[in-house]
Amino acid sequence: MVKPKIFIDGEHGTTGLQIRQRLAARSDLELLSLAEADRKSARARAEALNGADVAILCLPDDAAKEAVALIENDRTRIIDASSAHRTAPDWVYGFPEMASDQPKMIARAMRVTNPGCYPTGAVALVRPLIEAGLLPADYPFTINAISGYSGGGKAMIAAFEDSAAKDYTEVHFRLYALGFEHKHTEEIRTHAKLTHRPLFVPSVGRFAQGMLVSVPLQLWSLPGNPKSGALHAALSDAYDGYEFIEVVPYGECLAIGGASPLDARNPQPEALNGTNRLRLSVFGNDRREQAVLVAQLDNLGKGASGQAVQCLDLMLNARLNRSP
Repeated sequence: MVKPKIFIDGEHGTTGLQIRQRLAARSDLELLSLAEADRKSARARAEALNGADVAILCLPDDAAKEAVALIENDRTRIIDASSAHRTAPDWVYGFPEMASDQPKMIARAMRVTNPGCYPTGAVALVRPLIEAGLLPADYPFTINAISGYSGGGKAMIAAFEDSAAKDYTEVHFRLYALGFEHKHTEEIRTHAKLTHRPLFVPSVGRFAQGMLVSVPLQLWSLPGNPKSGALHAALSDAYDGYEFIEVVPYGECLAIGGASPLDARNPQPEALNGTNRLRLSVFGNDRREQAVLVAQLDNLGKGASGQAVQCLDLMLNARLNRSP
């Protein structure tokens, strides 16, 4: 049996390393790799890209576009983990649970763009509620989020970990992208089907991996004045049967919280690290007519490498993305 050849262009970066680790033990794939001396060779990279059945790009945006241009055949399929093509109309968005036909679209696609980590959480929370008619597409959405510093790449990792680095800081938490031009904002607007750009406020903490994405809602301002339980029911229906997404039971969100990192009332950004899971919660106070939607994920798992491997499996027809 001929094994599919997989080339990870940028396998020594943060996302590339994690994808390779996830694939290393698999016997159904052949992983192509370049010698250290050839990593920056356009000729060597072009040969590997054109020799692969699927190329996974773990590169900065401009380098990802260059890699696509190096492919000269109509056979090599691409999963791009950069943000270069996430709103491009001729690329399939690689979030398998986003719509009922998304797995089939990914399975057939030649070009798949891997979602960003923040958009994975935000789109998962908001899009089903818009499609259910509980949230209007023109609602003035605010999205607050915190990620581990690994999402910022080598420079940010050094700034938090290497005391000899120029940008080393002892800061434990900081907001960023306060010019409101973060590259994920338009991606969220497009794939969540929002009329307007959301107010997206990301932050980073002194922990390596993990993420929380939250969307506050004033229920009194929504058409029909929905209750928080209705929001929860719509999310539960949207993701019923999916393997990698779980919606925390509504009763658990209302219970008194404990100290466990997986406790429903105390979602921790690091609790799902090393997995491809996404946990969604609805916290509500109907008396106050307020609610907060929360997504919990590993920014390098379901937010990057795990999702890329999930898409790869679909493209290779290895699985259908739903539990039996």
